[in-house]
Amino acid sequence: MFGRETQLVDCREAMGLGRGGGLAQRGTLSEAARPDVVAIAMTPGRRHITKPVCEITQGLRREGIQVSVLVLEAGAGIPMDEVGSSTSSRGYGASFGLTAKEIEQIARHRLVLLHMGNVNSHIIFKTKKILKYINIPAVIACEYPIDFEDFAKAGIRTKFVRPKNPETEGTVVAIVSGITRGETCSRIKLNELAKNIRYVLSTKAEETHAVRSDLLISEGLLAPDEEPGGE
Repeated sequence: MFGRETQLVDCREAMGLGRGGGLAQRGTLSEAARPDVVAIAMTPGRRHITKPVCEITQGLRREGIQVSVLVLEAGAGIPMDEVGSSTSSRGYGASFGLTAKEIEQIARHRLVLLHMGNVNSHIIFKTKKILKYINIPAVIACEYPIDFEDFAKAGIRTKFVRPKNPETEGTVVAIVSGITRGETCSRIKLNELAKNIRYVLSTKAEETHAVRSDLLISEGLLAPDEEPGGE
């Protein structure tokens, strides 16, 4: 029961981690009965603290918005094809990536909510990678005070600023910054997120979104004879 509405959420396919199993494992999806929003959490770790992802999800559910939560298999770092694109992104460590299964899971929903942190380049490159394959509206929740021009300069489609050379299928339609990792999300920020998400859901009729299978095949994420979401 969330607020005055009962919602059904399909359990994850793997047991939770940590004391009491409260930390979701990487590569798992808890799916809402109605595919309104899919909230994407990066791979859990010291940098990718799950709070306030859970708080935001619960807050949106209390507002009557059905939210699925996808924890990425490889959500740390930045995409390999972006390494070296900026001095702030160079270094060694984990590389961000998506699987064909995760892309198909995102495409089932009407809107994607991306939980990001406080590194400008990571926010941009991860958003670009996620929106590259799916024509879906995206709301960004992050700490860094980023704006639409920052995304457009990187070739990411946005609602208010058109990039010179668009490189994504999806579009950033709203940004809510000032949400700090590991700290309670304020009611003001929750209300701002709910307002933006409600507006998008009221204006977007699509229930699911087409996936660019040709891109998945060219990048080796999908076999030529395989359909997105196939086993």
